[in-house]
Amino acid sequence: MTGMTHSDFYSCRPWLAASALSLLALWGCGGSSSISSPAGSSSTLQPCLQRSASGTVVVGSSLPGDPAIPEPQSGYRLGLQPVSAESFMAVTANPLATQAGCAVLASGGSAVDAAVAVQAVLGLVEPQSSGLGGGAFMLTYNATTQAVQSYDGRETAPAAATEDYLRYVSATDRTNPLPNLGQSFLSTKASGRSIGTPGAVRMLELAHQDHGRKPWAELFQPGIKLASDGFPISGRMASAISGARNDLLRDPEAAAYFLNPDYTPKALGTAIRNPAYATTLGTIAQGGANAFYTGAIAQSIVDKIKSTSGGVTSTVAITPGLTELSDLANYRAVRRTPVCATYRTTWICGMGPPSSGGIAVAQTLGILENFDMAAVAPQVVNVEGGKPSVQGVHLVSEAERLAYADRNKYVADTDFVSLPGSGVAAMIDKNYLRSRAALISTTRSLGAAPAGTFASAAVLGSSSAEGRGTTHMSIVDKYGNVVVMTTTIESAMGSFHFTRGFLLNNQLTDFSFEPSDAAGPIANRIAPLKRPRSSMAPTLVFNRAADGTRGEFLMATGSPGGAAIIQFVVKTLVSAIDWKLNAQQATSMVNFGSANGPTTGVGGEHPSIDISNNGLNDPLLNGLRSLGHTVSFAAQSSGVSTIIRTPSANGSPAVLAGGADPRREGLALGDALP
Repeated sequence: MTGMTHSDFYSCRPWLAASALSLLALWGCGGSSSISSPAGSSSTLQPCLQRSASGTVVVGSSLPGDPAIPEPQSGYRLGLQPVSAESFMAVTANPLATQAGCAVLASGGSAVDAAVAVQAVLGLVEPQSSGLGGGAFMLTYNATTQAVQSYDGRETAPAAATEDYLRYVSATDRTNPLPNLGQSFLSTKASGRSIGTPGAVRMLELAHQDHGRKPWAELFQPGIKLASDGFPISGRMASAISGARNDLLRDPEAAAYFLNPDYTPKALGTAIRNPAYATTLGTIAQGGANAFYTGAIAQSIVDKIKSTSGGVTSTVAITPGLTELSDLANYRAVRRTPVCATYRTTWICGMGPPSSGGIAVAQTLGILENFDMAAVAPQVVNVEGGKPSVQGVHLVSEAERLAYADRNKYVADTDFVSLPGSGVAAMIDKNYLRSRAALISTTRSLGAAPAGTFASAAVLGSSSAEGRGTTHMSIVDKYGNVVVMTTTIESAMGSFHFTRGFLLNNQLTDFSFEPSDAAGPIANRIAPLKRPRSSMAPTLVFNRAADGTRGEFLMATGSPGGAAIIQFVVKTLVSAIDWKLNAQQATSMVNFGSANGPTTGVGGEHPSIDISNNGLNDPLLNGLRSLGHTVSFAAQSSGVSTIIRTPSANGSPAVLAGGADPRREGLALGDALP
């Protein structure tokens, strides 16, 4: 990947425009299969090409058909087809990040190697969603040992945090942290109190130590070059900058990077360079994670968290956080046991606490296992996945109501608060879930479902807090290893605090703002060094062997979306497993579900949903209303990335099929084209 000259690259792609070469030299070239070039001549297939109307195109070339050419953010991209690959594939939320990961895979790197490169690029081209200043959860599958391992890179509260850290300035000043954005929890988001100790870099290093094949330093080169040479601002990034303009004005470094000299938002397609980010990546590349968690970078993070005022057009007071250098130096990523359960003919593995995603997905599917979901499949299936049936949406939403009720009450960082009963095993027990399924009526919605009861469960309150600034990647390497990783800075643009080229998270607002309610203490209340609960749900699916054990890898998926992540992942799994949709159809399928309470969401951005006349012309929405659902058809911004391993039609070896969510800018690339 490194050391390639412009002339070397030009000899690989003689039809490429010279103006694109400086960016394209970033990726390198290689491969061996035959395919036609855009000019119609015969050439050797290079991996990681994108099909265009006239043939193939390199992502980042700015040639016609390049998916990295900035376009306005849209709610839904029509007509996406599954992408096929022979042995390796990367699916991420941004074309340039997918290209970086695919190039690592093409050069012999592992799935974890590719994840490191992808995150380095995502932090640059999709800074509103994830980055060095945030956290992540990862699941890996080792094809040699058949082991599934989960990695916890979730942020932690500082050692000085108290249970009132998010809601009061101090024990003597019982006012909300500043700046005041109109609501108490929003105030906390923009203050230093919202910023947790970042975990993504330490987690990536831990996973790379276990599964890396390429040198650590090499994996940052695509991000370094792209940050140094520049890239055009995408539609989603432009929209995020515009929406956060007033908040970014509080931080002079953020304003200087994201805004023009007249403080207007930098627009779609603007060429933007980030030399500070390139320097930060270079420091991490050479010094490892320790260079991030100690020294000058760590000092800059602490200084930014402790800022007491800011602004470029007017000065505003900011409540500082209490993070110290010792919080960063002492941060550790953790290997954890994944949550694995059977569902029909499959095994499904997800992330355990402090994420609620693995338990909630397993609970939802375990409840649905008591119903014939194939019998309520979409009656009309098309390239967009089709339109789910009323009963299909009803049953999934009811199962989710029950799972979210348990999530909101019981799930938190288990290093601080134990799960009820025997823990994960009790919460996903088949008999327990059968009793929960018995609460579901096929003719009437539960509305607000109650949490389940367990022996020796603590008396607890309930909280559903969570933000939405997240992204997901699914990666398979040529050795058969798999990575699913969901990574986040919490809300869009995180805390709006910016240093050394990257944004800092506002992850601590995923804790409950209140430490207790009328029912009792809340499991997800803040405490020193505690990790806030998440709904991130990176998910691996395996075939169920004849003896009932976990068999071959089948599927990798996950999504951003805050607490709705659980719904997006369940929809994708049910679509693929029960309704037999392909990777793209399952990913594109209408988003639907419930986080408990009377409201059921049905994504109105999907072309199958008729939102005219307040949704009263759509049979699905009306059918749900007749069952007692309060229906919301607001647009849902999922970002599902899916890979399904599927036998080819002629009986040859299994191939990979990838799907990227049409609601974002994602792309699937591998070593063969559709």
